Amino acid sequence: MHPPSEMMVDSFLPAMRETVARLLAQEGMSQGRIAGLMGVTQASVSLYLKSEGRASELLRRLGVPEEEGRRYASLLVEDLKKNPVYAVGTLYSIWSDLLGRGSMCEAHRSLYPQLAQCDLCVRTFGGRELRPGDATVHVAEAVKLVERSSDFARIMPEVSVNIAFAPEGARTTQDIVAVPGRIVKVRGTARSFMRPEYGASTHVAKVLLAAMAHDPAVRAAMNLRYDRRMQRALRRMKLKPVMLDEQGVKSESEMIASLRGALRDEAASVTAVVDPGGPGLEPGLYLFAQDAVGVARLSMALARAYAAEG
Repeated sequence: MHPPSEMMVDSFLPAMRETVARLLAQEGMSQGRIAGLMGVTQASVSLYLKSEGRASELLRRLGVPEEEGRRYASLLVEDLKKNPVYAVGTLYSIWSDLLGRGSMCEAHRSLYPQLAQCDLCVRTFGGRELRPGDATVHVAEAVKLVERSSDFARIMPEVSVNIAFAPEGARTTQDIVAVPGRIVKVRGTARSFMRPEYGASTHVAKVLLAAMAHDPAVRAAMNLRYDRRMQRALRRMKLKPVMLDEQGVKSESEMIASLRGALRDEAASVTAVVDPGGPGLEPGLYLFAQDAVGVARLSMALARAYAAEG
């Protein structure tokens, strides 16, 4: 018996670890700190940094383009810096999606020709039929809108973008639909590698839940970049965002607490919130709307205003 999990352990995981270690090192992080975040030894990190080209070769054998692999690693870096548990979830979502799309079939069959007729992974991980009205279909429609926008990539932050939507009765992050692995920038355009699913976001989902507690009409949220040009774009659109503590926060829990506190002081519905960020944390803008398509359309209008400010 040779399940595809062998390829995860032997090839995909080592490739991701090496690429993640390199990205963190490029940020100036010490080998000891990298080892702590990744849960490996410092000696392993040292080997990853010396293994020039090994990750690319491993990904090539699996049929994963190098650019795509690097984007996956970038997402893992973002999650590791927030919470290593998030990174495990993202890694699992990425691998499950590769299996569900059949991306691993050729590499798997080349190793084990007796599996030539196997389609188990596609049926198991990619076979769920989406029905009209399904919340995942609704979020997928919103994702398609931003992917088609010629301006949207301008307002994407370094930490990538997610769209979170709370179906009727949503109470926890597991009830909220979002994009596993987030929406990333590829060659100047927005792109999502994976289909929306329940429980796919932690951070933006928590932001959405906080906004819903203030205004139950809010059902969708999206994160975007925030800079001086975005300030001007917001003014152009006559959007006055709620500003969080300008001293910045050090953790996600502090950010959510700051958000809840700021919203308590707001009487009206809130469309935009600015998180000024903190040490090592990128400033960010959060948009809110009554549904995912609505927040996507608002973001595209803001992207056009941002382009006009250039």
